[in-house]
Amino acid sequence: MQSNQEILDSLPTDTRLAGRTAIVTGSTSGIGEAIAHVLAASGATVVVSGRDATRARRVVDAVTARGGSALAVPADLAGSYDDLRAFARDATTALDGRVDVLVNNAGVYPTMPTAALTDDDLDAILRTNIRAPHVLVGALAPAMAERGSGAVVNIGSWMSRVGVPFGAMYTASKAALEQMTRTWAAEFGPHGVRVNSVAPGATSTPGNAESAAVLDQLTAVTPAGRPVRPVDVAYAVRYLASDEAAFVHGTLLDVDGGILATRSM
Repeated sequence: MQSNQEILDSLPTDTRLAGRTAIVTGSTSGIGEAIAHVLAASGATVVVSGRDATRARRVVDAVTARGGSALAVPADLAGSYDDLRAFARDATTALDGRVDVLVNNAGVYPTMPTAALTDDDLDAILRTNIRAPHVLVGALAPAMAERGSGAVVNIGSWMSRVGVPFGAMYTASKAALEQMTRTWAAEFGPHGVRVNSVAPGATSTPGNAESAAVLDQLTAVTPAGRPVRPVDVAYAVRYLASDEAAFVHGTLLDVDGGILATRSM
């Protein structure tokens, strides 16, 4: 089986998103980075964003080296409301005034027991996982609706729909985002803006590399038998952003190897 990096290094190109623009938050590594590569490989011009300008530039350079189109617009999505709206404006300007696709991927994931979660971590979850997507959709979706076309894809989590003995605030934040997906689909869908969500399962990323053994154990009994790769999630995002999903509104697409729906006896 190919690794995530091997797939990203050899992505075939196509034109299903040619002429479209996309913002992918939290795209300097992991799932977001894979989404940026996959969307660009299908012809989209992608804004790569994260807190670290150097890492954003690295992803942009990798995308453009493979013939794609990408721009770096760094942002801290845990910043102020004004900062979030300024990012939306700056990213829109970088894309020549038009945003066709918004991928709300950025998130923080402290998953310690409830009593061990610090106030700062709790605030960071609320700011990044819930407030930032809400403000960005409020800033960007109305222009999509005015044009009569656009797509928003939110990145949820398999953990939002199952009880686990840790990470109450993180899992609740993903449940909130998934509910916002349904509400935004009802709000903006009649105006041509499709809003959907992808829920990854246990995913192997640089951010959880120290938990590789736990991920392997957790997923060994799933139908897939392995952790999710970031590119697996990226393919689902591309589908939901494309015309192939023209009749898909308010859905939650699980990309989890079967971890939520199945049990191995």
